[in-house]
Amino acid sequence: MRTPSALALLIPAALVWPSVGAAQTGPSTGPVIESAGAVFGIPEPEFTTPLDRQYKLAFEMARASDSPDEVNVVLNTVARYLNMHGQAGLPADQIDAAVVVHGTAGWEMLDDEAYRERHGVDNPNTTLIKELVDAGVQVILCGQTAAARGIPREGVMEEVSVALSAMTAFLVLQDQGFKVNPW
Repeated sequence: MRTPSALALLIPAALVWPSVGAAQTGPSTGPVIESAGAVFGIPEPEFTTPLDRQYKLAFEMARASDSPDEVNVVLNTVARYLNMHGQAGLPADQIDAAVVVHGTAGWEMLDDEAYRERHGVDNPNTTLIKELVDAGVQVILCGQTAAARGIPREGVMEEVSVALSAMTAFLVLQDQGFKVNPW
């Protein structure tokens, strides 16, 4: 007996659920971040995204990439957050994000020169961090992490702010109306 191909199974699904078929046209970046953060368009979702509110989300970045030449997945997630809401029609001035960096991820806040000295390659996060900051994202390094790990302050990218601690940064951001991303 011949098994139907995956395509043969998807065609009827796309006809029955046109929004599902339309969503599978492929991810795209922009309109906020062009270098990363590709997302799928979701036409006519049942759970609507209100366009009349402020979206303020804080992300935790605690773990370095598996390889020193890879962009940190959390930074890509922040880009996705900005792009998906931008593609959904939310004006840029209604989307706020912050990234609180601690743990081994602290080393990924080094400028290219300091990162190259440590890892032998330019920091793969540099372009994305600059693009995120240009879009209004706050990138905050835990001062306790920097001090405990010996991360040289003079080697930290100028776009990155140093806080007393990650805990303090999260408290202040929450007081400013940010919600903490749960994953």
